[in-house]
Amino acid sequence: MKISYQDLRNKTVVITGASSGVGLATAEAFARAGCKLILASRGEEALNNAVERCRALGAQSLGVPTDVSEYEHVENLVNRALEFTGSIDYWVNNAGVMASGKFEEIPIEVSHQVVKTNLFGYMNGAHAVIPVFKRQGYGVLINNVSIGGFMPAPYSAVYSSTKFGIKGMMECIQGELSDEADIHVCNLYPQIQRSTGNMHSAKYSGLDFKIPPSAADPKDTAKALLNLALNPKKDKFPDFNSWALKTMHDIFPKLLVNTASAGMRVLMKLKDGAPTDGNVLRPSGFPHRIYGETLLPVPSKRTKLVLGLGVLAAVGLIFAGKRG
Repeated sequence: MKISYQDLRNKTVVITGASSGVGLATAEAFARAGCKLILASRGEEALNNAVERCRALGAQSLGVPTDVSEYEHVENLVNRALEFTGSIDYWVNNAGVMASGKFEEIPIEVSHQVVKTNLFGYMNGAHAVIPVFKRQGYGVLINNVSIGGFMPAPYSAVYSSTKFGIKGMMECIQGELSDEADIHVCNLYPQIQRSTGNMHSAKYSGLDFKIPPSAADPKDTAKALLNLALNPKKDKFPDFNSWALKTMHDIFPKLLVNTASAGMRVLMKLKDGAPTDGNVLRPSGFPHRIYGETLLPVPSKRTKLVLGLGVLAAVGLIFAGKRG
């Protein structure tokens, strides 16, 4: 049976981390599809802005200030969603934070909160919504995991641990729900995003990177999350670059991680920016929008594809040479 976005009309979706970046792009994507939205984030001003943007697109929308690291907040989010529409069709776990720098130089309270927001936040969402799905007999839990679930981000040890943890946790839950034909747990593994996430992150490396132009468009990632609601799959890479990065790490894990770490070490010696805890311990500051600042002009999708194919071909030649 052919599925269209019309199948989403009047469905209820809860989206965490919805006030900026991929979360805001996802909220707008579901709004355009005609869904009823319950949006969650810590910052009330940014959340109100997201709600108004979705209402302007014609969607019934409710904002619920929520810290996903606190289970009581997530329980309240579930209850408010059920009061708003009576059911929850889709739940998008998206809220996340990041801290980069030398592991031992990142304050332990910052690292603890990265775990609480990322890993506990996804755990809290799943734990609170799965009983609702079971009572209804249907529902789709969609996790925006990141390619970090397969390969570590250099000098982001705790962030990487949360993404590996989310992947393992959700794979186990998928098994537990394998006898529930109409309840699905879907994991998306996108690459670095051209979003505000980098601008809001905690930095203890002295570096304040602009986003590389090869980063993915948050609206494309939002579309991939939307498509998982329509056509649930356990695991999905939204674009070629995400799959290629994962494949390269599978083939040359030490080479890829050590090279990226060495590059970071060189850059950290050249920079000496002030440390910042970003949005880890407090709500995201301005800007509250989808796109962040890029280092260079963004290339076309065709150019990105050609570059990606070139990198993969080079890796294939190296691998073939090693085997020969």
